[in-house]
Amino acid sequence: MGSTTGPRGPVRRLAAGVVALLATASLVTACGSGDGGSDGGGGSGTADAKGVDDGTTLTMWTRAATRPQSEALVEAYNAGHKNKIRLTVVPTDDYQAKVGAAAGSRDLPDLFASDVVFVPNYTTSGLFADLTERIDALPFARNLAQSHIKAGTYEGKKYVVPHTLDLSVLFYNKDLYRKAGLDPAKPPTTLGEWDRQARAVDALGGGVDGTFFGGNCGGCGVFTWWPSIWAGGAEVLNDEGTEADLDSATAKKVYDTYRGWVKDGIVAPGARDETGTTWTGVFPKGKVGVMPMPSTTLGLMPKGLDLGVAPIPGPDGGGSTFVGGDAIGISATSGSADQAWNFLAWSLGDEAQVDVVAAHKDVVARTDLAANKYSAADPRLVTVNQLVARGRTPYALKFGQTFNDPNGPWLSLMRDAVFGDGSAVDKDNKAVTASLGD
Repeated sequence: MGSTTGPRGPVRRLAAGVVALLATASLVTACGSGDGGSDGGGGSGTADAKGVDDGTTLTMWTRAATRPQSEALVEAYNAGHKNKIRLTVVPTDDYQAKVGAAAGSRDLPDLFASDVVFVPNYTTSGLFADLTERIDALPFARNLAQSHIKAGTYEGKKYVVPHTLDLSVLFYNKDLYRKAGLDPAKPPTTLGEWDRQARAVDALGGGVDGTFFGGNCGGCGVFTWWPSIWAGGAEVLNDEGTEADLDSATAKKVYDTYRGWVKDGIVAPGARDETGTTWTGVFPKGKVGVMPMPSTTLGLMPKGLDLGVAPIPGPDGGGSTFVGGDAIGISATSGSADQAWNFLAWSLGDEAQVDVVAAHKDVVARTDLAANKYSAADPRLVTVNQLVARGRTPYALKFGQTFNDPNGPWLSLMRDAVFGDGSAVDKDNKAVTASLGD
């Protein structure tokens, strides 16, 4: 998900001690009422649907991985509103612990964002205010990235809205495709086509490789492998995020394909040891044919690199994406909920989504704005934006310890499935389920 070291969400480990801090923070409920004159919860019956812009100073936290997007939105909002946002950017690796500690001392900011896969930890601990009525009142509510809305829904109530989006997509090098005799206008639409195209490019030799992946990076795996499973019509987790289905026939087809690339040397050197720190730096060198990447890296690619983007395909077709990034909500203890909502509602409106988010070549949070005046100039951006409606964000309270931790069971499954003979997948899947239920 879009940091300099890998996907914005899953690559990052859940900071040590956060679970305990969040347990103590569960006392935080939407009981606070402060100087802002509004309730701390989601529905102020007297407030305007767009919130209140009366010159209140609001505090907001975000993690360093989303600094550029957050700063751009805050700067634009502050320039056109009486309210002012005072933004604090926290080092990504410290963010979970800082939020947990602030929750325990009832010292949360008015607004705070979260890596979307960790949102359930906050909603179940009562850290966010209920935004259900406010969100549902938005004229474009049904067009918001539903994967983020779903991740922030707990016991039927909605607590967050999309803040930044990062999608996993397939990048392919059109120049290498031409040299390999492949049609640069026809990216792979099945896992089999991906396999054949990667092998065709790899056959060029001369330091050129077919594909690449982060083989020692659990977050890279969930971000880029799971879409192929989803595209194949299978699930990876149950709805409650307590049981894994990573040993399905569809999942095994995905693992078998990757294992074949390793066995036959189709993968660029370093995949076995890649922890995610240099994962996104391989494709820009122009020596890899086709590989899944975070959508946020599109704007960072060398100008002379002729590349295309496409959905990540399943074994027999289809296409999906892992919708990562950050969601944002109002803290349950904020005394300025109406004013904080003014920022959130504005951030999702046409002006912010087009003239700030799209203008910076980031993924818009609304499916009805997938094609806009900025993305129209680059068809690849339209492709990425349209994928939001087809993407998924998994839900699991034990996501960090199970899928991000380098000592967690998911990474063991990945490595056994791809660098081993695949025979341990069933056993490893049981270990993943056990971790999710701990």
